[in-house]
Amino acid sequence: MAITGHCLCGAVNYEIEGDLQMCGVCHCKNCQRQAGSAYSVLFAISDDQIKLSGDLTTYEDHAESGNVVHRHFCGTCGSPVKTTLPTQPGMTYIKAGTLDDTEILRPQIHFWTGSKQPWVEIDANVAQIEGNPG
Repeated sequence: MAITGHCLCGAVNYEIEGDLQMCGVCHCKNCQRQAGSAYSVLFAISDDQIKLSGDLTTYEDHAESGNVVHRHFCGTCGSPVKTTLPTQPGMTYIKAGTLDDTEILRPQIHFWTGSKQPWVEIDANVAQIEGNPG
């Protein structure tokens, strides 16, 4: 089954083959700013699972952990599409809001909960990490 998605304007499209490796929610301040929301929902795949068309612009961010974070977004509409980390070669993290069908997502973990918004409630049955998941 192929998983598909695109940015807001449709200039960037992707198709993913295979299973998602992880679905999580990041509450770090940089993800909050980048998403314009209280958190960022993302899922992990290997680089060879995705076929992407269209041009992405990349912003080199620096996480609180000190790690470099490459945030890739559509240069036309500004939609965040994916994140890559030099410390995790071969992995891509797709921003869940770009999916055509979000029914497949079930967050398994919340991380950087030490900086989550105080009004956000997290299901006690879902794993939580106060900082970097490693």
